[in-house]
Parts: sequence; structure tokens; C-alpha cells
Amino acid sequence: MATKRASQSGGGKSKGIGSRVLASIFVFFLTFVSFSFLFVGRGLFVTASSVHIYMWVISLSKIHVEIWVIGIMKDLKVDFLKWLLAKKNRLGKSIDGAVPYKFIGYVAKPCQNELSILSSRQDLDWRRRLALQHLNSLFSKDVIDVINASANDLGPLNIDFFRKEKLSASWKVAGYKRSADNATSAEVTGEALKTKQEKSRFKEERTSNGIEDNSIFFETPAKLARRQLREKRLEKRVADMLKQDDEVTVKLENAAIERSKSVDSAVLGKYSIWRRDIDSENTDSTIRLIRDQMIMARVYTSLARMKNKTDLANELQNRLKESQRSLGDANVDSDLHHSAPEKIKLMGQVLSKAKEELYNCNLVTGKLRAMLQSADEQVRSLKKQSTFLSQLAAKTIPNGLHCLAMRLTIDYYLLPPEKRKFPRSENLENPNLYHYALFSDNVLAASVVVNSAIMNAKDPGKHVFHLVTDKLNFGAMNMWFLLNPPGKATIHVENVDEFKWLNSSYCPVLRQLESAAMKEYYFKAAHPTTLSAGSSNLKYRNPKYLSMLNHLRFYLPQVYPKLDKILFLDDDIVVQKDLTGLWSVDLHGKVNGAVETCGESFHRFDKYLNFSNPHISKNFDPNACGWAYGMNMFDLKEWKKKDITGIYHKWQNMNEDRVLWKLGTLPPGLITFYGLTHPLEKSWHVLGLGYNPSIDKTDIENAAVVHYNGNMKPWLELAMTKYKPYWTKYVKYDHPYVRNCKLSE
Repeated sequence: MATKRASQSGGGKSKGIGSRVLASIFVFFLTFVSFSFLFVGRGLFVTASSVHIYMWVISLSKIHVEIWVIGIMKDLKVDFLKWLLAKKNRLGKSIDGAVPYKFIGYVAKPCQNELSILSSRQDLDWRRRLALQHLNSLFSKDVIDVINASANDLGPLNIDFFRKEKLSASWKVAGYKRSADNATSAEVTGEALKTKQEKSRFKEERTSNGIEDNSIFFETPAKLARRQLREKRLEKRVADMLKQDDEVTVKLENAAIERSKSVDSAVLGKYSIWRRDIDSENTDSTIRLIRDQMIMARVYTSLARMKNKTDLANELQNRLKESQRSLGDANVDSDLHHSAPEKIKLMGQVLSKAKEELYNCNLVTGKLRAMLQSADEQVRSLKKQSTFLSQLAAKTIPNGLHCLAMRLTIDYYLLPPEKRKFPRSENLENPNLYHYALFSDNVLAASVVVNSAIMNAKDPGKHVFHLVTDKLNFGAMNMWFLLNPPGKATIHVENVDEFKWLNSSYCPVLRQLESAAMKEYYFKAAHPTTLSAGSSNLKYRNPKYLSMLNHLRFYLPQVYPKLDKILFLDDDIVVQKDLTGLWSVDLHGKVNGAVETCGESFHRFDKYLNFSNPHISKNFDPNACGWAYGMNMFDLKEWKKKDITGIYHKWQNMNEDRVLWKLGTLPPGLITFYGLTHPLEKSWHVLGLGYNPSIDKTDIENAAVVHYNGNMKPWLELAMTKYKPYWTKYVKYDHPYVRNCKLSE
């Protein structure tokens, strides 16, 4: 019957169907536009507030349905979920393990192709987390529990976790198409699982590197490998730079330490960092605390007087005096008076009271800055004073030495002439023996040089000592060695004033000393006598620079014309080993054998010579290494061939106005023997015992000769006590002349 009615009304039905199709399309269009306006009004298409909502695709008779939810009203969400559950119960299908639904609208359509593409390219777990964040704000806890119960093989959803997460995403339109058969569905599912595993591994690696970024889920393994390689390279570069910085810092520190150790400074103070001899196991923390309290007491005393708080100022002043008395001259805590802790406690109470009443950050800071500036000025002034006094002390002769020279001189001239001669005078010109040259006006110092050399010589009988002194000390020098002959060794004493060839017409230094300019420089009555008055070059006004004994070293072939080699020694050295090995050193055609003294940036030519003068700058290298006088092996044959004395005269004449170098013998020596000096092993000659308190003890003990160059000579009171025993053990303190002059260790 139905068929019949249909056949009867065929034409009308066709027309009706056409009208209904047009109506349906129009209704669908209006519905779409309405919902679009609805979404725009609610702001769901705005990127800043867009969300992705995910549910699960329910397997309905093997038809995978994707439901597109476009704006879910909160008052409809429970009814909609109930409808889904009723649909599930009617079909009798379990949604456990089903493919995930994606809620983006009310319209459902199969999209198998889109399902395959999205399953292989997107992280479903990540999308699920984004959906749950927004589901939490749309549905109640009961509905969320239902969704959790519908989770597939990816595992249960962690709602609490996603409540804490602040994820955002934009609304996306995507779909899944139903699989044609079970094989195709299984293939798609397997591909999705494989993609999930790979991206989970990428996520773990990314998290292990301490990086939280959602973009990592879309990185390929190649990109991830390149990223990790860049990070490793960056870490390596940073480590290398840090290592280089550390190495540079260590090098700079070591260079600074070496430079500081080699500075020829004045007397070093108690707290010099190089003074290892004053290292003590006792601490000074209590002393430093007392000093700090005294500083703050002075600050608050000044502030109290500024604010007319006389009582507090007087109390602080009294505590300050007590702290000064308890401190005294102590340098370590063990030297403090037993009442020091009580004084510290009382001072602390007064300072606390003063802080409560007077403390003002700006005032305290200003006062401390003023005190620091004042202390700095005092330190500079004391340093100048110390330098002046040390230079003055270096020029003086101790009373004991003056007494010894006077007594010996008197007794010498009381001797008959036949008793004033030394034995073995035939050895004086024998070139096969070991000859020493020693020029000195200090009897005790010369005796130490000779005694130490003889006591450490393997065959003393082959050693010959040539002493030259001035006429003032000639008698004393002779008398000492007549009373104390050096065993089997040969000794001879001469008077420099008896060298008739050494006169002002031949010697430039003597001629310059007779000039009016030089006399004014040294002997002018109005010349300043204090360092603060301008005598900054006081060390160059030392009388030793005026003595011809100091310049006689440039005339060795004239003094000893029949010798081939001679070892020159200063009178402030001590011999600790046999020196005969120096005569067998090959100087390679050079004239002078000496130990070099240059370091990284000090004791080079630019320290001694004026390189602003063209005569110096054109002929010498400012970085050329300096060497030391004090122990020098001279080849007198080569000396004569190269006319060393003539070279010395040339440069000495050019320096009449002291424009090339200051006074002294080392600068002209560096010039005269430039390119003619052979460096010796450093163990032959260790220097610095007259100014450097940080010389290694092993270096001193292994040295053949130790040199007290500097102001702190071992016979002076300002000598460093740690080095003095190396010199005093060769002094005959039990000798009657020494005892009578009250010379002691």
C-alpha cells in the first residue's frame, strides 16, 4: 500500500522533496551562522581564550564517530553525557579501550583518513591533557569520573595534575574517518602507538635536560640530536673559558709575587706577607678585635663631641686608653695582658650604647673614610722616613767596627817594618794558582770572606787573596791578617792610594769627582738632608760611590798584569763551597762570567739605564738581562784583547752629567760588558740576603756564595736575623780585639 501511494504521488513527492531539501539547507545555514555568532559572542574563537576539549570515540557497531562540539552550555553538559551513556548501554558495547573522542561540536561525521593522519602526527596524550584542563572547568566531578572510566590503553587520566597545569591551545577542527576494516584500524592504531612511544622518549630526554617546552613533542630525532650537540658545545666552551680565566689569574698572581719578592725596598715591616720568619702558631684574632674596637671608639668619640654628648665622649675616651694599655706592644694573643678579655667586654658595652645614641650611616662612613685617608698619609710619610733612615744607617759604621779598625791601626804602626810582611809572596803572580780580588775598607767583612773561602777550600795552599783598601784602613787590614793568617793560603794587602797610574788624567771618575758640579751634588752645605726635603736619590749619595775602591774593578788588568784569570768578590758575601770549579768554566770567549738576575719584568737594562737618551736606546736592548756583581770570574786575556777598560772610559766620559745612569758601578758594568758576559749557574751565587726576606732556605744552603746585597748588611743592627748566622759563624768573636770592641753576635 505504501508502494502504491508512493507511485501515485510520484510527481508531487519529487517537488515536495526538492522543497524540503532547500528548506533543510537553509535551516542548516541559519543554524551554522547562529552558532558562529554565539561563539564569537562568547569569545571562543579568540586565541587567548581558546580551548581544546577531548573525549573518546565510542565504538558503535564498528563505526568510529567523531563528535564536533561547538560551544557546550554548562546547563546542558550533564544531560549530554547521560545521553552518551544511554547510547552506550543500548548498544551493549564497552567503551574501555576505545579510540578517543574529540569534542568540538554537536555534529558527528566519520573521518577515517583524518584519523590516520592525526594519529600519526600528534601526541594524543598531550591533547588529552589540554582537554582535561578545560573539561575541569565545564563539568562536575561526577562527569569527570565517567570520562576517566572511559580511558583507553593510554592509561587513566590524572585530573588533579591538569588542574595545576596552565596549558592553552587554540580551537582546531579535525576529524577521523571510520576504518574500512579491522586490519586497517589495527594498522592505524599501531602507528599511533609507535608515534606515541617515540614522542614520549623525546619528552623524557627533554625533561632530563631540565627543559620544559611543549614544542619538543613536535621535534624530530635529528633536530633533538642537533639541539643536544649545540648544548654540549656551549657547555664545553664555557668550561674552557673558565679554565683559561683560572690559568691567567694564577699566572698573574705568581708574576706579582715574584716581582714583589725581588723589589729592592727599604726595611720591610712586621706584617709583610713575605716575612716567613715571623710566622707564628699563635693567633692574633683577639688583638685585631681590640684594634677594631679602638677604631670604632675613635669614630663615636668624634660623633659624641659633634653632638655635644660630653659624658659619652669621655667614657669612650677612657675605654680607649684602657684598650691601648692592655694592647701594649703585643703582636700575638699570647702576649696580651690577662685583663684584656675584661677590657674587650667593657669596650663592647660602651660601643653598643654609643651605637644606639649616635649611629648614623652617613656620618660613620664619612668619619671612617677620613680616618682611612689620614692613615694612608701617615703610612706614606713613615715609609719615606724609613727609607731615609735605612739609607742613613747603611752609610754609617758601627762603633764596634770603628773601634776595631782604630786599635788594629795603632798596633800595626807600632810593629817594626820587618814584621809587617806576609809570607809566600812568590805566589802573588803565579797564574797556575787560584787568585781572588777583594776591594774593601771593612776589616771584619774582609776577614769573613777570606775565612769562609779558606775553610771551604779543598786545597787552601793553592789560593791567593789580593786585598786592596784605602790608606785609612791599610794598617788595620794588614794587622788583622798578620795576627790571623789564613793557614796555607797566600794573602797580600795593597793601598789604592799608592797606585800612581790611577789619577784624574787617566780615570774619568776621579776627574768628575774633582768637578764643581759633582762637589755641589755631594758636599753643598745647603743640600737637603731629609727625604721629605727632596733627597729622593739618597742611596746614590752613599760614600761608597765616591770611593775609588768601588771603581777599581774596571782596572783589573792594570792592577794584576801578570794574571790570566781572577775571581772578583765583594766584601758582603760568604763562601760556602769550594770555588775552584769556576776556573774550569768555559766562558766561550766572553770576558765576564756572572749569574743573571733578571726575572719576568725586573732587573733588566731598563731598570738601570736611561733609555730616553738616544745614546742608550740606539745601542742597548731595554729587555736585556742584567747580572750581578759580587762574584765574577774575569778572563784578563780577553779583557785586554777587547779593551774593556777603554770601553768603560768612553761611556763614563759620556755620563759626566749623569744623564745616562745614576751613580754606581753596576750600570757602567752592564754597558761595558754588554754582549761579553757568560751566564753562570744560579747555584754559584744567591743574592738578596740584604733586602729579600723570602729567599728559599734550600737555595741558600745549596749556594756556593751568598750575597748580602742591599742595605741590611750582616754587620749592621738592621740586618735580618734569619740570615745573619750564615755570616756570623765565620767571625772570630773570641778574638781579643773583637771582645775589647764589644762586637758580639
